[in-house]
Amino acid sequence: MKTILILGGGVGGVVTANELRKKIGKENKIIVFDKEQKHVFAPSLLWLMTGLRKQEKISRELNRLNRKGIEFVNGEIVKFDPKTKSVVVDGETFKGDYIVLSLGAELSDEPEFKGKGHNFYTLEGALTLQNALKNFKGGNVIVLVSSLPFKCPAAPYEAALLLAYHFRKIKIRDKVTMELYSPEPGPMGVAGKELSAAVRQLVESKGITYFPEHQFQKVNGSTLEFSDGKKAGFDLLAYVPKHVCPKVIRETGLVSESGWVKVDRATMETEYSGVYAIGDITGILLAVGKPLPKAGVFAHYQAEVVANNIAVAVNGKGKLKTFKGNGECFIEIGEGKAGFARGNFYAEPLPKVKMFNPGVHWHVGKVLFEKDFLRRWF
Repeated sequence: MKTILILGGGVGGVVTANELRKKIGKENKIIVFDKEQKHVFAPSLLWLMTGLRKQEKISRELNRLNRKGIEFVNGEIVKFDPKTKSVVVDGETFKGDYIVLSLGAELSDEPEFKGKGHNFYTLEGALTLQNALKNFKGGNVIVLVSSLPFKCPAAPYEAALLLAYHFRKIKIRDKVTMELYSPEPGPMGVAGKELSAAVRQLVESKGITYFPEHQFQKVNGSTLEFSDGKKAGFDLLAYVPKHVCPKVIRETGLVSESGWVKVDRATMETEYSGVYAIGDITGILLAVGKPLPKAGVFAHYQAEVVANNIAVAVNGKGKLKTFKGNGECFIEIGEGKAGFARGNFYAEPLPKVKMFNPGVHWHVGKVLFEKDFLRRWF
C-alpha cells in the first residue's frame, strides 16, 4: 500500500487527487489537506464581485472528496519535511510515499490596506466589493496591482472591464472615472506584444485610464502613493494583494532565489525524489527570461502529469508524461462577452500565444467551464 499526501485543495490538488483515484487501486491511500473547508472556484470571484454570482454557487465542500475514496483533512499545515515526506497538521503527523505540494500563492495583505479597499482575489474581498457597489453613486474607481508576481494575469484587466460594464448597466458610468495601475510594462506581457496590446486597447476603449510601470508604495488615507512620486485619490479601490510562497514551504529549503519552489519544468518534481510541486507555488523560468504565469490552467495540466507519473510508479506500468507548457484562458470584458487566448509558453525563443476575437460564445464557454469543473471534480 502506498500513501500520497496532497497539500492544498485548490485546482491542482483536487485534480491530482481525482486523477490518482481513477488510476491507482483503492488499497492505496490519497489524503488531501487544506486549512479551508471549501474549495472556491477563483475565476468566478470576478462575477461574484459585481453580483453576477452567489457565493454558494461557486464553492464546494472539500469533504465531498471522501465520497470518491479520497480522504480530506481540514487543518493548518504547520510543518513539512521533504526529506522524510512527512507533514504535521494541527499537531498530528502524517507520512507519505509521495507528496504533491499544491498550496498555491499566499495572499499577503499589507497592513495599510485594512479597510482601505477590496481584495477581490478572496471570497471575502469580492463580497465586500459587491456590497460597496450597491451604495456607490459615483467618483474615482481604481483597480490596483500592488506587486509582482500575481496569479491569473488577466484578472485585474477583467476586473476593470467588468466594473466599467456594471456602472454602464446601472446607468452611472458618466459619473465614474476609472484608473488601472500596475507595475507591469503592459497587460499579460509574457504572452507577447500583440496580445498585450490587444488587452490594453480593450481596457482603454472602455474609458479606463491605464498606468503601466507604476510601483505601489502605500495608502495614505484615500490616496495611493507610488514610487515615482505620483499620487492618486480614490472613492473606491479594488486591489490585487501581494503574493508570496507559503511560510511553511519557505522554511523547507525548496524555495529558489525566485521566492518560489524550484521544480523540473517537465515533470514538476522537486530536488527530492517523490516530492512534486504544481501550480502557483512553483517558479519556472521561461526562455524569454520571464516566469511562467501563475494560473489555474497550468496547475490543472501539471496535476494531470504528476498524477499519471505517480500512478505509473505505484502500478509499475504505464507511460510517463511531461508538462509541455500549454495553457489557455478566458478574458471577461462585460456585456456577456469574453475573449479567449491559447498558446504554448514553453515555445522558444518566445511563447506562442494567440488571442481570439471577443464574443458571446467565449463567455458562454467560460460559464460552461465553471459548471463542468464544479460538477466533475466534486
